[in-house]
Amino acid sequence: MNARTNKPHEIVERALALSRADGCVVIADEHSTANLRWAGNALTTNGVTRGRSLTVVATVDGKEGTASGVVSRSAVTADDLEPLVRAAEAAARGAGPAEDAQPLVTGVPESPDFTDAPAETSSAVFADFAPALGEAFARARAGGRELYGFANHELVSTYMGTSTGLRLRHDQPTGTLELNAKSPDRTRSAWAGRSTRDFKDVDPGALDAELAVRLGWAERRVDLPAGRYETLLPPTAVADLLIYQLWSASGRDATEGRTVFSKPGGGTRVGEKLTDLPLTLRSDPNEPGLESAPFVVAHSSGGDQSVFDNGLPVGATEWVSGGALKHLTTTRHTAGLTGLPVAPAGGNLILDGGLDRSLEEMVAATERGLLLTCLWYIREVDPATLLLTGLTRDGVYLVENGQVTGQVNNFRFNESPVDLLGRATEAGRTGKTLPREWSDWFTRAAMPALRVPDFNMSSVSQGV
Repeated sequence: MNARTNKPHEIVERALALSRADGCVVIADEHSTANLRWAGNALTTNGVTRGRSLTVVATVDGKEGTASGVVSRSAVTADDLEPLVRAAEAAARGAGPAEDAQPLVTGVPESPDFTDAPAETSSAVFADFAPALGEAFARARAGGRELYGFANHELVSTYMGTSTGLRLRHDQPTGTLELNAKSPDRTRSAWAGRSTRDFKDVDPGALDAELAVRLGWAERRVDLPAGRYETLLPPTAVADLLIYQLWSASGRDATEGRTVFSKPGGGTRVGEKLTDLPLTLRSDPNEPGLESAPFVVAHSSGGDQSVFDNGLPVGATEWVSGGALKHLTTTRHTAGLTGLPVAPAGGNLILDGGLDRSLEEMVAATERGLLLTCLWYIREVDPATLLLTGLTRDGVYLVENGQVTGQVNNFRFNESPVDLLGRATEAGRTGKTLPREWSDWFTRAAMPALRVPDFNMSSVSQGV
């Protein structure tokens, strides 16, 4: 028996059988990836990888409370399995009582496919995409553009078993496409990205056409000073900002007075109006095209996740409802501390409630303002206001009288996503988007474009 040939559900069962702890959670993650990379209108590399990682959570009950020990390893063989379980048990016995200790989850129905073989990706996922990409190379070459980028597809089959009887399984496909078009002298650059489950809904030719238009806009250069500008934030930029907002929406931290969601004098801002626009920010594991795990998968405890919550059902949650703050993220433990409802952070994020208006229509309705492409290098400045700083990248365009008239210089910005929601005057049509800054961690998002009348471009940046 070895890690490559053993069935993952058998690995989980054997680890549970080996456990001598008072409680045990075993998570087996089967990974497979396929990727393409290209530069200068030609493929450069492609490959497929596979692997397995195993996490064992041991819990030990003591006089002072329950302790936990967590050990994760990759490429686990039959000979490694018992030492891994013993290491988790030793870690639990050597630890003090876990602050987040809760009874392990029970009563969740077994996944019907728990004993099935893991899902795997392969180069076949690019069967239609790769030829279309080749055609895009030819058009770009003929049009004097150079295309650079990559396509990556990952499939993770997660098998979870617990000593309380849970047997759960979830398959998570994650696909990302990033495409850069550059002028031959490299003075102009434009970017587009897409998130996908299977590469059947991405069209590299359409993306190249979009980038060709943006490179055309950049032929005229206009230098602008720092300042506040009416700004159209495209869905990718909105996603990056609101994902960080979700990551900062800890119910415990808010209750303890440490975040933008803390209420002066004590408590939280739950119920408070954040924006006059009728916007709803939500997560839903069953959202079509953005499906995510319907139960908690926690490989460690920290922040607003707890290994004791493994297997806890995750449902649809509205974080902001009709413009008002409705939920903050909690575990069972922090929900008990704060009096807030249990609300695990979901695996996707959707903002809807805007107008049925495309970004192009929003541009056409702009007298004078800026159109961004994307944001990057986002960092937190002040948790009390959730003030973030970062840079614009790959194209900031000047809009005059409903037309894009040129490209302006890049900027450093200083803004709070919570404050932006309050100042936004228009939200457009919601659609799937790829968050560029956070795409290594969070890809499943659907956002509208936002119009902000006074976006703070705090200084000029020399980046491209």
